[in-house]
Amino acid sequence: MPQSTDLEAFLAAATVADEVFALRPDYRALLIAVDGIEPGAGDTESEALLTRAEEWAAEATATTRVEDLPHIASWRDAFRGFGAKPQRTRTSVEALTRRATAGLPRINRLTDIYNAISVLRQLPIGGEDLHRYSGSPRLIRADGTEPFDTVADGTTTIEHPEAGEVVWTDDAGVTCRRWNWRQGRRTQLTDATSAALFILDVLDPMTSDELTTAADELTAQLARLGPDVTIARRLISRSSTQEPR
Repeated sequence: MPQSTDLEAFLAAATVADEVFALRPDYRALLIAVDGIEPGAGDTESEALLTRAEEWAAEATATTRVEDLPHIASWRDAFRGFGAKPQRTRTSVEALTRRATAGLPRINRLTDIYNAISVLRQLPIGGEDLHRYSGSPRLIRADGTEPFDTVADGTTTIEHPEAGEVVWTDDAGVTCRRWNWRQGRRTQLTDATSAALFILDVLDPMTSDELTTAADELTAQLARLGPDVTIARRLISRSSTQEPR
């Protein structure tokens, strides 16, 4: 059975750079590490979540533009803060919300669950394969030399972030560019993923209660993905003591 202490040690070493908090003092990162997942195709519960998310998006955008939804508007402002153009590189929650009105993708139950909750709770959530990490996650402002493995024109390639760009990284390189815009191929979830890291990126006006609701919903869904599932989570904020919880 997986050991929760291993997950807690992994999360305890995660950091958010002071330069990121200087850019957005209201930023919080809730990290959820899970092991013991039994991979599987979409099921009744993941399908119900996706349907709820699609219905929510259709109703929310019936009279309000996607970019004017409060949490998405906050993230667009954050992107502008480090020089990104949100109309060209959309935060993950905006991209999913736009797609939800026409139908969210059905990939596998692990991916479907976090995509649906991202839309329903209106916060960016990244999901990555924990076994593919080299060291613990760090959120930094890039110097522009960090490697990022991606695909361009159908070919695997190494790119580099722009200097000053907010990126998630580990010891081997960038795992997600522009805060929560595009994830790298090295740590991406697959149909065989049995251990995962979920990063919930939070800005005002999302409240602590709203964040807790989203995190509890995600962990409840993860807990049903196998009899030996083990979960740990940790909140990092400017004012936190940065202790696991």
